Amino acid sequence: MDPVDPLSSPDRDRAPAPMVVAASIGAVQGLVLLLLAGAELANLSTERLALGTTTSAFFALFGLLLLACSWALTRTATWARGPLLLAQLIGLGLAWSFRGTWAVVVVLALSSGIAIAGLVHPETMRALGDEPHA
Repeated sequence: MDPVDPLSSPDRDRAPAPMVVAASIGAVQGLVLLLLAGAELANLSTERLALGTTTSAFFALFGLLLLACSWALTRTATWARGPLLLAQLIGLGLAWSFRGTWAVVVVLALSSGIAIAGLVHPETMRALGDEPHA
């Protein structure tokens, strides 16, 4: 049998598991933001029409950005890691601001922490070309 060359292997272009986990968490966060945008639109009132529409638009755009970056990251697009990493750092800051509601703190901190670990994992760095091949 011929030895398999790792550089010509069909698995070379596949996203490594840590990167897929990080992208999956980003996608779930994007979907949650889209749900929050819908909930905000559903609760609009005339007293806070401008605030409600801009908040909903922000949540929707941020959710779509997370979904797009998550999808692109699974296709090893190098540009997608930066926005996802920034979103996870923002998630850690949000977790700190929700100190009184421990369920939210735990979910935000754990999901953001796991995603950050996946985004800076050596396999992810190597797949994106940010670390030389061993």
